[in-house]
Amino acid sequence: MTDAPPAFELLPGAARSPVILHVPHSSRTVPAGVRSGIVLGDAALERELDHMTDAHTADLAELASARAVRTPWRFVNRTSRLVVDPERFPDEREEMTAVGMGAVYTHTSHREVLRPADTDPRPLVERYFWPYARAMTEAVADRIAATGRAVIVDVHSYPAEALPYELHGGGPRPAVCLGTDALHTPPGLLAAARAAFEPCGGTGLDSPFGGVYVPLDFHGRRPEVHALMVEIRRDTYMSEPGGPAGPGLSRLAAALTALVDAVSD
Repeated sequence: MTDAPPAFELLPGAARSPVILHVPHSSRTVPAGVRSGIVLGDAALERELDHMTDAHTADLAELASARAVRTPWRFVNRTSRLVVDPERFPDEREEMTAVGMGAVYTHTSHREVLRPADTDPRPLVERYFWPYARAMTEAVADRIAATGRAVIVDVHSYPAEALPYELHGGGPRPAVCLGTDALHTPPGLLAAARAAFEPCGGTGLDSPFGGVYVPLDFHGRRPEVHALMVEIRRDTYMSEPGGPAGPGLSRLAAALTALVDAVSD
């Protein structure tokens, strides 16, 4: 038995909804056993969480879920990405390893040391990464079984100005960046997202962040798994780097609701 809060949570939606709103980076929670392996002092850690947390994105998904005609499912990470990042490859395929940000980060957003160089990532990967991946895989398989497809909408945010860790930070930074994949992002899903988020300041594609999140069991091989990454520039809805949400959050919730409704049937 344990009183520890869950590391992630699947919040059920309508039985016939294919949509999973995936919120991987909204939490600031770092369990004590993980905190002990991070070299930053408390103030520096809070500042790093300000920079790296996709603040208020869980609230955004909750608002859209409540307003949608057919309630989507929500898969929400309840621990910080500084514990593990569930969207990274856990091996040599991950390009962010070049800046110390593979599945287990060793460096900060400003390329400073986060964990000692001799840190073994395997215990964190076993404890947090693989259970998360298995649960998300099961959630997607369940939507396919129930509806014939799954539509994963990743809900993220990003800073108005590039942080030093960004590998592709020199390109456009639109109000809403839509990350796509040639197999998993069908034209109808992309068109619906562009239409939904246009009132929020316009959209761009795959810059400064590109691609989508699909569980590895389905990635590149199961076209009935549709996926889109929604990256919202933080200055459109909150005070940066880690401040409160503003009126833009309601406008974005309406846009995300419109997207969910458009792809639910």
